[in-house]
Amino acid sequence: MNMVSESIVKDMSLAPNGHLKIDWVKEHMPVLNRIRERFEKEKPFAGLKVAISLHLEAKTAYLAKVVQAGGAEVTITGSNPLSTQDDVCAALVEDGIRVFARYNPSPEEYKSHLIKTLETRPDLIIDDGGDLVSILHSERRDLLSQVRGGAEETTTGILRLKALAKEGKLEFPMVAVNDAFCKYLFDNRYGTGQSVWDGINRTTNLVVAGKTVVVVGYGWCGKGVAMRAKGLGAKVIVTEIDAIKAIEAYMDGFEVMPMSEAAKHGDYFVTVTGNRDVIRKEHFEVMKDGAILSNAGHFDVEVNKVELEALAKSKRVVRKDIEEFVLADGRKLYLLAEGRLVNLAAGDGHPAEIMDMTFALQAVSLEYVSKNYQTIGKKVINVPYELDEAVARYKLEALGIGIDKLTPEQKAYLESWAE
Repeated sequence: MNMVSESIVKDMSLAPNGHLKIDWVKEHMPVLNRIRERFEKEKPFAGLKVAISLHLEAKTAYLAKVVQAGGAEVTITGSNPLSTQDDVCAALVEDGIRVFARYNPSPEEYKSHLIKTLETRPDLIIDDGGDLVSILHSERRDLLSQVRGGAEETTTGILRLKALAKEGKLEFPMVAVNDAFCKYLFDNRYGTGQSVWDGINRTTNLVVAGKTVVVVGYGWCGKGVAMRAKGLGAKVIVTEIDAIKAIEAYMDGFEVMPMSEAAKHGDYFVTVTGNRDVIRKEHFEVMKDGAILSNAGHFDVEVNKVELEALAKSKRVVRKDIEEFVLADGRKLYLLAEGRLVNLAAGDGHPAEIMDMTFALQAVSLEYVSKNYQTIGKKVINVPYELDEAVARYKLEALGIGIDKLTPEQKAYLESWAE
């Protein structure tokens, strides 16, 4: 197969720089390297086609190469228009992976890339946000029959999958990778926490210390964003709809209040809810002059851009990935990366060492569903604990850290009801 002629990328001459990026992350992903060694020997995906929709940058590219090493014919596309890196796409094509993606496509082009990826008739899929699954179950049901199952990366995607399953319409098993311990404890918390501030800081080049940061949502991603904001010297306010999470934020040392009040105080706003319109007209109307708005949820719906534009008398790009909205009273509000994922649209995403665990989970989950799809049934399942725990052990070994084991007597004691 000629992957150059079959692929859609911006510029193949960018490939050398893409290879350098992929080589760099490979050196910092020891767990995935260990899985790749096994895949090269066992070829668990021999004769199968795999379609991947993820944020298409170097770490994702290396996951695609690991799946390819397992014998798969791999096709990949982006899961967000602004997170695709064109040099990485070109490098993957040179490595024999079919790519339909480029940075900042039109909405129509973005959708066509997803559909072209599915038209390769995959046996397995890796999804991020549920776009591939959604298209398969709506407008391209003709491509469903060959799909054994797949794995989903994000909270947003899992919510969509569970809604589909609840209605009895899910046509194949999906593994909820986001719900694995080695995903949300590390990727969502430490990965999002660091990469969000990487994206904000490199984009704005402004100080965080002494400012007030409003974190909208206190799930695992919100916890990480708030923790890192505090570490940078910010005062942190958390807004929540869940009473338990609100108490948790309070006991973690953060102020908790409704968004209607928090909107008056924030210098930076970071949305991490997975829901729409969590910052909207009534909030824009009371914000400080110079407030900076950003989103770390999957879709660009958390900050209501339509209402922001309606309030503005003028709009302009003042710096790469920063839009300035001047309101009628002269206040200026700034939106980063068009309200898309600030850590990927305006940065490089999570650190490689963090994504090492997440993408290791993706690889072994895909292998698991491929082997067991007939017995799993048409439902959403969690990553089996033994796979989750194995990834953690591989990570500890890579770090040179040893841990204790139960003695036979301790194990018997814990399994007995008698003293």
